[in-house]
Amino acid sequence: MGNTIHDLTARVHSFILQGIDAIPCEIEVDLTPGLPCTSIVGLPDAAVRESSERVRAAISNSGHRWPACRITVNLAPASVRKEGPVFDLAIAMALLLADGSIRSEHRDRACPGQLIVAGELALDGRTRPVRGVVAMVELARRTGAAGVIVPRSNLSEAIAVGGVPVFGVDGLNSMVRHFKSVDPPVPESEPDHVVIDPADHEVDFGEIKSQESAKRALMIAATGGHNILLVGPPGCGKTMLANAMTGILPPLDREEAIEITRIHSAAGLIDQGQGLVRCRPFRRPHHTISTSAMVGGGSIPRPGEVTLAHHGILFLDELPEFARAVLDSLREPLQDRSVTISRVHGSVRFPSDPLLVAAMNPDRNGRIPQNISLALLDRIDMHVRVPALPMTTLSTRASGLDSETMSTLVSEARLFQGHGRPSGRINARLTNRMLDDEGRFDDDGISILVDAMKTYELSARSWDRIRRVACSIADLGSSRQVRQEHVAEAIGYRLLDHE
Repeated sequence: MGNTIHDLTARVHSFILQGIDAIPCEIEVDLTPGLPCTSIVGLPDAAVRESSERVRAAISNSGHRWPACRITVNLAPASVRKEGPVFDLAIAMALLLADGSIRSEHRDRACPGQLIVAGELALDGRTRPVRGVVAMVELARRTGAAGVIVPRSNLSEAIAVGGVPVFGVDGLNSMVRHFKSVDPPVPESEPDHVVIDPADHEVDFGEIKSQESAKRALMIAATGGHNILLVGPPGCGKTMLANAMTGILPPLDREEAIEITRIHSAAGLIDQGQGLVRCRPFRRPHHTISTSAMVGGGSIPRPGEVTLAHHGILFLDELPEFARAVLDSLREPLQDRSVTISRVHGSVRFPSDPLLVAAMNPDRNGRIPQNISLALLDRIDMHVRVPALPMTTLSTRASGLDSETMSTLVSEARLFQGHGRPSGRINARLTNRMLDDEGRFDDDGISILVDAMKTYELSARSWDRIRRVACSIADLGSSRQVRQEHVAEAIGYRLLDHE
């Protein structure tokens, strides 16, 4: 082969996806004399072990020579399990470096710490998209890498992150030309700024007949980020109300968009050419969902619905139909706004900060079904009755608040409540100390809340949640002082679990 012993070893950097985060992975390839065989070590799963055959076919079908010797591929660190076809392109690149197909004068473009490479290879050498590219680019930015090489189908989401040169390749030969070209390749252009356009929504509140009190409750929930439960008979419009909810939430800012995109990229939910996710997610899992699918899990943990709905809405329709264990598993994520999945090889933390919107029918007596735990109800800030629509209403045209009007009111209230606060601290995210330090409640407001606590035997958690909802009601009215009428309305949203 005409190489020295030193030339028969090459290293290329890639990444390992752990949850929604990326950690560095070094691909080492060693060529030694002996019977032709290929070994991949470093705790690979079946898809990684199979990559040797994909890489072999891709190299041969791209017009390059497969080394006729003993090939050892090491994926470091060896203590972390590797999964998926993400390492194909990096392994092929390391093999071509070790075998001399990519000449030494250009090897500085692939030395450790310079580039991070990821991509699946087809048998003919074409590249296919992989999961977790957003986390990969963030890793490159964090570690000071010179850039990343990704399949061209992952290009939009990679360049949307910004801050790192991104090189998109269509196939193995495209990558080889990247290193053999005399002139340094030009990275794909990244946007100076990304405008998060308002998304089109399927349901407008203006299409929903009557239910003005429920619309107001949802507007309060959107203002303060409060979880909400809609209780009403079939056909009263609970599902339409929930579907319209994303239309009144404030547009995503860039940081939120990148975080959502990172989650969806890790879950493989980014469409080709999509780039940043531009609208808040709306997740509606079926009531047959398992606990691990709801909060995340698996031998190599994947994000669940509560994480996929991060910064958006998690809608649980027909709440009593969900398994009790599934509903109880939501208690900590709703409280802590994160999920930690522990496994033998370590733990993974997923963000989980959705706005929970639940809907259910009351039982025959008009009460909450007994299989809904009070502990879960206690973590839902607002409980709202949605009455049945009278026949006279069904025959008339929809009227009342529409999504555009409600969105404007919510945005104005968010600006009002954010004055003088740390960025992003909406009412539902305030600590108890922050709530106390603001001193917004007048004496009459506190007095009526104390009386309600005694009368209805409300919990300490209800005390805090009522105060937060009352603050959102005051914000909608542009009132810096939280008065008696604001607290009284907030108390009315906490009584269903004590009827």
